[in-house]
Amino acid sequence: MDENILKKIKSLPPLDDTVLKIQRICVDKNSSLNDLVKVVESDPMLTANILKSSNSPLYGFSREIKNIAHAVSLFGMATVRGFALSSAIKQNIKINLDPYNIGNNDFLEISTLQSTFMFKWYSKVNKSMLDILQPAAFMMEVGKIIIAHELAEQNKESAFKHALMHIKTPEELSALEKESVGFSNEEVTAKIFEQWNLEGELVESIKFSNEPFLADESIQPYAAALNVVKQSINIFGHFREDFVEKALMLLHEYHLEREPFIETIEQFEQ
Repeated sequence: MDENILKKIKSLPPLDDTVLKIQRICVDKNSSLNDLVKVVESDPMLTANILKSSNSPLYGFSREIKNIAHAVSLFGMATVRGFALSSAIKQNIKINLDPYNIGNNDFLEISTLQSTFMFKWYSKVNKSMLDILQPAAFMMEVGKIIIAHELAEQNKESAFKHALMHIKTPEELSALEKESVGFSNEEVTAKIFEQWNLEGELVESIKFSNEPFLADESIQPYAAALNVVKQSINIFGHFREDFVEKALMLLHEYHLEREPFIETIEQFEQ
């Protein structure tokens, strides 16, 4: 990987104590939701973010969520972990996605949509996989932040924007990233996760999310699910007819059922 990119990744501040504590709780099979609630409550900003999200129409909970214990019980450990990692990104990395023609709020909205869709979809498919899929879905676009910085430093912003006007799919975008700076968003995101000592399954799932069959057999189901979500929701839009058609083709290729996916799209459209 390009030395400039590696320097940028290695210069990222470490995860703060709250996130590290949440990490430890989420990987410890003996921990409980009460342990998680205590840690979240010690961080007012994270608490506010989770409560705000829990009352968003996106998640569609039936009544107002007023306390963090209730929110954590509804979301579960994996989703709370995703919120914590997302919060760490917003606090520690200056976000400027101008080369991608999207603003900070748009970027955060895409990440939220991807993670929410994954939560709703895989709650119907295999809840146990959400331990990896939920934080991965929250974070799988993070490499774009580093790539955008590099494009600006190399004065390639204008050329990248011009080329971006002529592409329409995540695969084409990944190819453009590699052509422009030598690596894709997925590769950079995986390196960031390695820097933060996140578990290998999370790193590998994102790294191979464009080409799941190149991953180890144990990783392929996770990478495949991420690829389907990325095809459905990305910087070019979400749930467009051509996006859904491609996602349905991938479901067939990955031997995943159509009905839970279609049902989740219908929930979003409502």
